Amino acid sequence: MRSKSYQGLPDESRIKKSRMLSNPDYRQKQIAILGSTGSIGVQALDVIRANPDLFQAETLTANFQADKLIEQALEFKPNAVVIADETQYGKVKDALLPHNIKVFAGKKALASIVESEATDLVLNALVGYSGLEPTLRAIRAGKPIALANKETLVVAGELVNRELEHYKVPMIPVDSEHSAIFQCLAGEFHNPVECIYLTASGGPFRGKTRAELEKATFREALKHPNWDMGAKITIDSSTLMNKGFEVIEAKWLFGLKPEQIRVIVHPQSILHSIVQFEDGSMKAQMGLPDMKLPIQYAMAYPQRIRSDFPRFNFLRYPSLSFEDADRSNFPCLNLAYRAMELGGNAACRLNAANEIAVQAFLKEEIRFLEIPELLEFCLENGSHIENPDYDAYVSSDSESREMASNWIREKSKK
Repeated sequence: MRSKSYQGLPDESRIKKSRMLSNPDYRQKQIAILGSTGSIGVQALDVIRANPDLFQAETLTANFQADKLIEQALEFKPNAVVIADETQYGKVKDALLPHNIKVFAGKKALASIVESEATDLVLNALVGYSGLEPTLRAIRAGKPIALANKETLVVAGELVNRELEHYKVPMIPVDSEHSAIFQCLAGEFHNPVECIYLTASGGPFRGKTRAELEKATFREALKHPNWDMGAKITIDSSTLMNKGFEVIEAKWLFGLKPEQIRVIVHPQSILHSIVQFEDGSMKAQMGLPDMKLPIQYAMAYPQRIRSDFPRFNFLRYPSLSFEDADRSNFPCLNLAYRAMELGGNAACRLNAANEIAVQAFLKEEIRFLEIPELLEFCLENGSHIENPDYDAYVSSDSESREMASNWIREKSKK
């Protein structure tokens, strides 16, 4: 990896900034955004748009949203783009080649583009299991990673951590909760942590009874009260599976035991997470619910840079409330802890089943309360591998998807 003289701009005067920009060794940080057409990717481009002297979009990738990818590329002029859907390669190529933008297609190109010598930081904003291989390829290429794809660590946290350690590559979390924990631990990494608290909004169905959840529709599930997210993560938020995956992610990011990771519901989404140290003191990170803040923090790390994001006003929030998560009506959270208890490939199998379940729910093939039923079936009945390697994760993912699909087909016959 090329040495970099720049790791983000200190929050100082314009004079200081102008001196840095006049330094011949200074250059913009080149960002590869995997999943640029999704919610995180779009907001990352907002950050770049607001800071064009600090960041440059080196690479943009999309799964199938070719028109949106073309629009982004024409504005940000990246060196290269990747459209995973190979059937749309010609469309993207014809639109961008006159602008001297390289165009690639397919999943292999998506995984290999992260190895580009010009890239300084890989922002992985892909959805689901698809984020694992590009993360591993980026690590092995020595690229620092801003991770918004929690499934990378859910599926193969042990493997990813080994690779990070071997290649000495930094990984900065982008999820608001994990960014909060990361920020609270700054300057404290030598101090033992007693526990952490991951906060949850409770999602659109907070406080609903089981009878009400029986009738819940995907349209209702997509109406998150606080956050603007893609369909997959919004459904996961409604089942609390997203919070369960965040628990697993926190285990690998911060080297914690499952019993050290606690979940509390905080409906206002102002206090993003908490670290409690062994002396009993607690540190929390707060702010309005806006994903651009943790995205910018990860992109500029280890510096903080100015922003025009709305500021929190205590007087507008005279009270902040907290409550236990409802694990009875939302058992997906329990399944995440069960997966950690089983270890091995269990979380990989759980994630694969969940991706199938969410797709089925969005297509109205299963009901809301059938999601945890399906996940528990796959978790408890899939082939368990205690010490999986990469190939074992791949086969486990495939097996669990097939098991989940068969469960749905059998359910439809009844």
